[in-house]
Amino acid sequence: MTGDDLRAADAAVQELLGRVPDGGAAVPLLATDVTGVAHHITSCLTWYAADLVAGPAEVSAFDLVRRPDVELAEMRKQLGAAAEVLARVVDAAGPDERGAHSWGLADASGFAGMGCAEMLLHTWDVADGRQLEWAPPAELADAVLARLFPWAPAGDDPWAALLWATGRGELPGREPLTSWRWHCAPLDEWDGTVPS
Repeated sequence: MTGDDLRAADAAVQELLGRVPDGGAAVPLLATDVTGVAHHITSCLTWYAADLVAGPAEVSAFDLVRRPDVELAEMRKQLGAAAEVLARVVDAAGPDERGAHSWGLADASGFAGMGCAEMLLHTWDVADGRQLEWAPPAELADAVLARLFPWAPAGDDPWAALLWATGRGELPGREPLTSWRWHCAPLDEWDGTVPS
């Protein structure tokens, strides 16, 4: 996955958030409000860029804290900027560069996949909580699924499979998931087992 995937994910996120009139509206699944979800996504993208640049040693010297008075429109701009920074870092990274993540040493493609996953899945959390119809482009969902969840069945609906793989939905013929994790290290390092 590349910076262009991150840009496409950001465009999909911005479209949905542009339809939410109240940033203070609750998102029950995440026990926060819409602006809080946008802050979480922004923080993840910011950390992913720093993690890839920092290399295999974890960096966590400070927290990214949301100002209590921030409006959703301002947070959307910050989210877009964070997506673009991560996109540029991903595109500039060498093929052997790795960064720390609690689920493995991710390469640039892994960080792009995780950034897209954060954006798409948490945007769905907002849409679901606000009862809005929303789905990302199918090819983007398919790319995230293939990169982070190589064991998941894509079938005809990769978005449904991605929701299932992250415990957010049902998939015919599959048991619902109550715990999950993704594979962010290079795909050639996946040993063929489903992580638990």
